[in-house]
Amino acid sequence: MKIGIDNYCFHRFFGEVYDGQEHPEKMWTMDDFLEFAKKLGVDGVSLESCFFPSFEESYLVELKAKLDAYGFERVYAWGHPSGLERGQNQELFEDLCASIPRAKLIGAEVMRVCGSSGSFVHEPHQPQIKALIAQFKVAMRIADACGVKLAMENHQDYNADEMLQIVEGVNHSNFGVTFDTGNFIRVLDDPGSAVEKLAKYTMATHIKDVLVNPEAKANDWFFFSSTPAGYGLVDMMKVAKTLKQVDYQGLFAIEIDFPHPNWTGYEEEMVSMSVKKLRNIRKAIF
Repeated sequence: MKIGIDNYCFHRFFGEVYDGQEHPEKMWTMDDFLEFAKKLGVDGVSLESCFFPSFEESYLVELKAKLDAYGFERVYAWGHPSGLERGQNQELFEDLCASIPRAKLIGAEVMRVCGSSGSFVHEPHQPQIKALIAQFKVAMRIADACGVKLAMENHQDYNADEMLQIVEGVNHSNFGVTFDTGNFIRVLDDPGSAVEKLAKYTMATHIKDVLVNPEAKANDWFFFSSTPAGYGLVDMMKVAKTLKQVDYQGLFAIEIDFPHPNWTGYEEEMVSMSVKKLRNIRKAIF
Protein backbone atom coordinates (compact mmCIF):
# COMPACT_ATOMS: atom_id res chain seq x y z
CA MET A 1 0.00 0.00 0.00
CA LYS A 2 1.81 3.05 -1.30
CA ILE A 3 0.72 6.31 0.33
CA GLY A 4 0.83 9.56 -1.60
CA ILE A 5 -0.40 13.14 -1.62
CA ASP A 6 -2.09 15.08 -4.40
CA ASN A 7 -0.88 18.65 -4.39
CA TYR A 8 -4.44 19.86 -4.86
CA CYS A 9 -4.62 19.53 -1.06
CA PHE A 10 -2.77 22.85 -1.05
CA HIS A 11 -4.65 24.66 -3.80
CA ARG A 12 -4.81 27.84 -1.69
CA PHE A 13 -1.02 27.81 -1.42
CA PHE A 14 -0.79 27.53 -5.21
CA GLY A 15 -3.08 30.50 -5.74
CA GLU A 16 -6.52 28.94 -6.14
CA VAL A 17 -8.63 30.41 -3.34
CA TYR A 18 -12.34 29.61 -3.36
CA ASP A 19 -15.03 32.16 -2.59
CA GLY A 20 -15.33 32.44 1.16
CA GLN A 21 -11.80 31.19 1.83
CA GLU A 22 -8.99 33.21 3.37
CA HIS A 23 -5.90 33.87 1.31
CA PRO A 24 -2.93 31.99 2.80
CA GLU A 25 -0.13 33.69 4.64
CA LYS A 26 2.36 31.87 2.45
CA MET A 27 2.55 30.64 -1.12
CA TRP A 28 4.15 27.38 -2.24
CA THR A 29 6.24 26.36 -5.20
CA MET A 30 6.34 22.84 -6.56
CA ASP A 31 9.58 22.35 -4.65
CA ASP A 32 7.91 23.41 -1.39
CA PHE A 33 5.25 20.76 -1.90
CA LEU A 34 7.76 18.06 -2.73
CA GLU A 35 9.78 18.89 0.38
CA PHE A 36 6.63 18.68 2.52
CA ALA A 37 5.78 15.30 1.03
CA LYS A 38 9.32 14.05 1.61
CA LYS A 39 9.23 15.13 5.26
CA LEU A 40 6.06 13.09 5.74
CA GLY A 41 7.84 10.09 4.27
CA VAL A 42 5.18 9.25 1.70
CA ASP A 43 5.79 7.01 -1.27
CA GLY A 44 4.57 9.24 -4.04
CA VAL A 45 2.78 12.33 -5.27
CA SER A 46 0.04 13.26 -7.69
CA LEU A 47 0.83 16.53 -9.43
CA GLU A 48 -1.94 18.73 -10.82
CA SER A 49 -1.05 20.18 -14.20
CA CYS A 50 -2.86 23.43 -13.31
CA PHE A 51 -0.11 24.14 -10.74
CA PHE A 52 2.86 23.55 -13.03
CA PRO A 53 4.93 26.72 -13.43
CA SER A 54 6.06 25.64 -16.89
CA PHE A 55 5.51 22.97 -19.51
CA GLU A 56 8.87 23.54 -21.15
CA GLU A 57 10.67 20.27 -21.73
CA SER A 58 13.67 21.47 -19.75
CA TYR A 59 11.51 22.09 -16.67
CA LEU A 60 9.73 18.74 -16.96
CA VAL A 61 13.06 16.90 -17.27
CA GLU A 62 14.35 18.77 -14.22
CA LEU A 63 11.19 17.89 -12.28
CA LYS A 64 11.58 14.22 -13.18
CA ALA A 65 15.10 14.29 -11.78
CA LYS A 66 13.83 15.72 -8.49
CA LEU A 67 11.05 13.13 -8.26
CA ASP A 68 13.59 10.40 -8.97
CA ALA A 69 15.93 11.76 -6.31
CA TYR A 70 13.12 11.69 -3.74
CA GLY A 71 12.15 8.19 -4.82
CA PHE A 72 8.57 9.25 -5.48
CA GLU A 73 6.09 7.31 -7.53
CA ARG A 74 4.11 9.88 -9.46
CA VAL A 75 0.82 10.55 -11.21
CA TYR A 76 0.36 13.40 -13.67
CA ALA A 77 -3.10 14.87 -13.05
CA TRP A 78 -4.85 16.63 -15.92
CA GLY A 79 -8.37 18.03 -16.02
CA HIS A 80 -9.01 20.68 -13.39
CA PRO A 81 -11.60 22.16 -13.21
CA SER A 82 -13.98 20.49 -15.69
CA GLY A 83 -11.91 18.14 -17.80
CA LEU A 84 -13.28 17.68 -21.29
CA GLU A 85 -16.50 19.49 -20.38
CA ARG A 86 -18.52 16.27 -20.98
CA GLY A 87 -16.85 15.70 -24.36
CA GLN A 88 -17.98 18.99 -25.89
CA ASN A 89 -14.81 21.10 -25.81
CA GLN A 90 -12.44 20.38 -28.70
CA GLU A 91 -9.80 22.80 -27.41
CA LEU A 92 -9.63 20.98 -24.10
CA PHE A 93 -9.45 17.63 -25.88
CA GLU A 94 -6.46 18.90 -27.86
CA ASP A 95 -4.88 20.06 -24.60
CA LEU A 96 -5.39 16.61 -23.06
CA CYS A 97 -3.68 15.00 -26.05
CA ALA A 98 -0.80 17.49 -25.86
CA SER A 99 -0.43 16.76 -22.15
CA ILE A 100 0.16 13.03 -22.49
CA PRO A 101 3.83 13.42 -23.54
CA ARG A 102 4.31 15.68 -20.49
CA ALA A 103 3.33 12.81 -18.24
CA LYS A 104 5.97 10.72 -19.95
CA LEU A 105 8.61 13.42 -19.49
CA ILE A 106 8.15 13.52 -15.71
CA GLY A 107 8.24 9.72 -15.56
CA ALA A 108 4.57 9.17 -14.75
CA GLU A 109 3.14 5.83 -15.82
CA VAL A 110 -0.41 7.00 -15.02
CA MET A 111 -2.13 10.21 -16.05
CA ARG A 112 -5.33 11.22 -14.25
CA VAL A 113 -7.90 12.63 -16.66
CA CYS A 114 -11.36 14.13 -16.15
CA GLY A 115 -14.29 13.90 -18.49
CA SER A 116 -16.48 16.47 -16.83
CA SER A 117 -17.36 17.95 -13.44
CA GLY A 118 -20.26 18.83 -11.21
CA SER A 119 -20.91 21.84 -13.43
CA PHE A 120 -22.62 19.55 -15.95
CA VAL A 121 -24.01 16.86 -13.67
CA HIS A 122 -27.65 17.88 -14.23
CA GLU A 123 -27.44 17.58 -18.01
CA PRO A 124 -28.39 14.24 -19.66
CA HIS A 125 -25.53 11.81 -19.10
CA GLN A 126 -25.81 9.34 -21.98
CA PRO A 127 -24.84 11.89 -24.68
CA GLN A 128 -21.91 12.90 -22.49
CA ILE A 129 -20.79 9.32 -22.05
CA LYS A 130 -20.99 8.62 -25.79
CA ALA A 131 -18.89 11.70 -26.59
CA LEU A 132 -16.29 10.90 -23.93
CA ILE A 133 -15.85 7.32 -25.07
CA ALA A 134 -15.12 8.56 -28.59
CA GLN A 135 -12.57 11.12 -27.38
CA PHE A 136 -10.80 8.75 -25.01
CA LYS A 137 -10.46 6.13 -27.74
CA VAL A 138 -8.53 8.67 -29.80
CA ALA A 139 -6.46 9.82 -26.81
CA MET A 140 -5.44 6.23 -26.09
CA ARG A 141 -3.58 6.09 -29.41
CA ILE A 142 -1.29 8.85 -28.15
CA ALA A 143 -1.07 7.31 -24.70
CA ASP A 144 -0.02 3.98 -26.20
CA ALA A 145 2.73 5.67 -28.17
CA CYS A 146 3.99 7.32 -24.98
CA GLY A 147 3.61 4.27 -22.75
CA VAL A 148 1.19 6.12 -20.44
CA LYS A 149 -2.03 4.83 -18.88
CA LEU A 150 -5.07 7.13 -18.72
CA ALA A 151 -7.20 6.93 -15.58
CA MET A 152 -10.50 8.85 -15.60
CA GLU A 153 -11.62 10.34 -12.30
CA ASN A 154 -15.22 10.42 -11.09
CA HIS A 155 -15.09 14.21 -10.86
CA GLN A 156 -18.40 14.90 -9.11
CA ASP A 157 -20.05 13.94 -12.39
CA TYR A 158 -20.64 10.20 -12.87
CA ASN A 159 -21.62 7.36 -10.56
CA ALA A 160 -19.92 3.96 -10.54
CA ASP A 161 -22.21 2.40 -13.14
CA GLU A 162 -21.60 5.31 -15.51
CA MET A 163 -17.84 5.12 -14.92
CA LEU A 164 -18.00 1.42 -15.70
CA GLN A 165 -19.91 2.19 -18.89
CA ILE A 166 -17.16 4.58 -20.01
CA VAL A 167 -14.34 2.16 -19.18
CA GLU A 168 -16.02 -0.71 -20.97
CA GLY A 169 -16.83 1.57 -23.91
CA VAL A 170 -13.22 2.64 -24.37
CA ASN A 171 -12.26 -1.03 -23.97
CA HIS A 172 -8.51 -0.64 -23.61
CA SER A 173 -6.30 -2.36 -21.06
CA ASN A 174 -4.43 0.91 -20.38
CA PHE A 175 -7.58 2.97 -19.77
CA GLY A 176 -9.10 2.85 -16.33
CA VAL A 177 -10.21 4.77 -13.28
CA THR A 178 -8.88 7.27 -10.78
CA PHE A 179 -11.10 6.27 -7.87
CA ASP A 180 -12.07 9.35 -5.82
CA THR A 181 -13.67 8.15 -2.59
CA GLY A 182 -15.35 11.42 -1.62
CA ASN A 183 -16.65 12.34 -5.06
CA PHE A 184 -18.86 9.25 -5.17
CA ILE A 185 -20.65 10.50 -2.07
CA ARG A 186 -21.09 13.85 -3.79
CA VAL A 187 -23.14 12.15 -6.51
CA LEU A 188 -24.96 10.10 -3.84
CA ASP A 189 -23.19 6.86 -4.67
CA ASP A 190 -21.68 4.63 -1.98
CA PRO A 191 -17.87 4.39 -2.22
CA GLY A 192 -17.93 0.92 -0.69
CA SER A 193 -20.22 -0.38 -3.43
CA ALA A 194 -18.46 1.66 -6.11
CA VAL A 195 -15.06 0.18 -5.33
CA GLU A 196 -16.43 -3.33 -5.72
CA LYS A 197 -17.52 -2.44 -9.26
CA LEU A 198 -14.40 -0.51 -10.26
CA ALA A 199 -11.50 -1.99 -8.28
CA LYS A 200 -10.12 -4.08 -11.14
CA TYR A 201 -10.06 -0.99 -13.37
CA THR A 202 -8.51 1.33 -10.78
CA MET A 203 -5.11 2.75 -11.72
CA ALA A 204 -4.94 5.69 -9.31
CA THR A 205 -6.89 7.05 -6.35
CA HIS A 206 -7.88 10.20 -4.56
CA ILE A 207 -8.36 9.27 -0.92
CA LYS A 208 -10.80 11.97 0.08
CA ASP A 209 -13.05 11.92 3.14
CA VAL A 210 -16.07 14.21 3.40
CA LEU A 211 -18.70 15.31 5.88
CA VAL A 212 -21.85 17.42 5.55
CA ASN A 213 -20.99 21.10 5.77
CA PRO A 214 -23.59 22.88 7.94
CA GLU A 215 -22.64 26.21 6.38
CA ALA A 216 -23.39 25.02 2.82
CA LYS A 217 -26.60 24.77 0.86
CA ALA A 218 -27.63 21.35 -0.44
CA ASN A 219 -26.88 22.38 -4.03
CA ASP A 220 -23.42 23.79 -3.24
CA TRP A 221 -20.70 21.58 -4.68
CA PHE A 222 -18.98 21.64 -1.28
CA PHE A 223 -22.10 20.50 0.65
CA PHE A 224 -19.92 17.47 1.37
CA SER A 225 -16.68 19.14 2.46
CA SER A 226 -13.27 17.59 3.08
CA THR A 227 -12.07 16.22 6.39
CA PRO A 228 -8.92 14.30 7.26
CA ALA A 229 -9.16 10.64 6.23
CA GLY A 230 -11.11 8.74 8.86
CA TYR A 231 -13.06 11.76 10.12
CA GLY A 232 -15.82 11.67 7.53
CA LEU A 233 -18.31 9.33 5.90
CA VAL A 234 -16.02 7.14 3.79
CA ASP A 235 -15.21 3.60 4.93
CA MET A 236 -11.51 3.79 4.16
CA MET A 237 -10.85 0.27 5.43
CA LYS A 238 -13.41 -1.17 3.00
CA VAL A 239 -11.88 0.71 0.07
CA ALA A 240 -8.35 -0.41 0.97
CA LYS A 241 -9.34 -4.05 1.52
CA THR A 242 -11.19 -4.22 -1.80
CA LEU A 243 -8.28 -2.72 -3.72
CA LYS A 244 -5.93 -5.12 -1.99
CA GLN A 245 -8.06 -8.04 -3.18
CA VAL A 246 -7.40 -7.08 -6.81
CA ASP A 247 -3.70 -6.46 -6.13
CA TYR A 248 -3.93 -2.73 -6.79
CA GLN A 249 -0.41 -1.38 -7.24
CA GLY A 250 -0.98 2.37 -7.50
CA LEU A 251 -0.90 5.21 -5.01
CA PHE A 252 -3.38 5.82 -2.23
CA ALA A 253 -3.13 9.57 -2.82
CA ILE A 254 -4.70 11.86 -0.25
CA GLU A 255 -6.73 14.74 -1.65
CA ILE A 256 -8.46 17.66 0.07
CA ASP A 257 -10.44 20.34 -1.71
CA PHE A 258 -12.90 22.51 0.25
CA PRO A 259 -12.12 21.93 3.94
CA HIS A 260 -15.03 21.35 6.31
CA PRO A 261 -15.57 24.33 8.68
CA ASN A 262 -14.01 22.29 11.49
CA TRP A 263 -10.75 22.23 9.52
CA THR A 264 -10.61 25.56 7.71
CA GLY A 265 -7.02 26.77 7.35
CA TYR A 266 -5.41 23.52 8.51
CA GLU A 267 -4.41 21.80 5.29
CA GLU A 268 -0.98 20.69 6.52
CA GLU A 269 -2.49 19.14 9.64
CA MET A 270 -5.27 17.49 7.64
CA VAL A 271 -2.79 15.87 5.28
CA SER A 272 -0.53 14.73 8.13
CA MET A 273 -3.50 13.17 9.93
CA SER A 274 -4.61 11.47 6.73
CA VAL A 275 -1.16 9.98 6.19
CA LYS A 276 -1.26 8.61 9.72
CA LYS A 277 -4.70 7.08 9.10
CA LEU A 278 -3.55 5.37 5.92
CA ARG A 279 -0.46 4.02 7.66
CA ASN A 280 -2.67 2.50 10.34
CA ILE A 281 -4.81 0.86 7.65
CA ARG A 282 -1.70 -0.43 5.93
CA LYS A 283 -0.45 -1.91 9.17
CA ALA A 284 -3.79 -3.59 9.78
CA ILE A 285 -4.34 -5.27 6.41
CA PHE A 286 -1.07 -5.42 4.47
